[in-house]
Amino acid sequence: MFDIFVMGGVPWMTFLTIILLALLLAAWKAPAWVKEIGLFALAVGVLGSVVGFIQAANDIAAAGDIAPRIIWSGMLVAVITTLYGLLIYLVSLVIRIIQKPRI
Repeated sequence: MFDIFVMGGVPWMTFLTIILLALLLAAWKAPAWVKEIGLFALAVGVLGSVVGFIQAANDIAAAGDIAPRIIWSGMLVAVITTLYGLLIYLVSLVIRIIQKPRI
């Protein structure tokens, strides 16, 4: 599991983990912010993937001829931040559904 965290990029994944902790704190202290924090996590995850794709494109352009297997493994790594952001967003939706009667 830690390997996936590192593959996704430590700065991006750390930032998303901080957002997850903020989401859990908001679920307890400020339930009205749960949805917005979840959307923010999703946006940060997508941004992390876009930055990863740009870096991969620059590396591919600099290297020239690269095997497709290497390219696709790089694309897989770039999508990890989006997946993590999406999972945090889904957690925010579940929390929102549970808290709906109380908001």
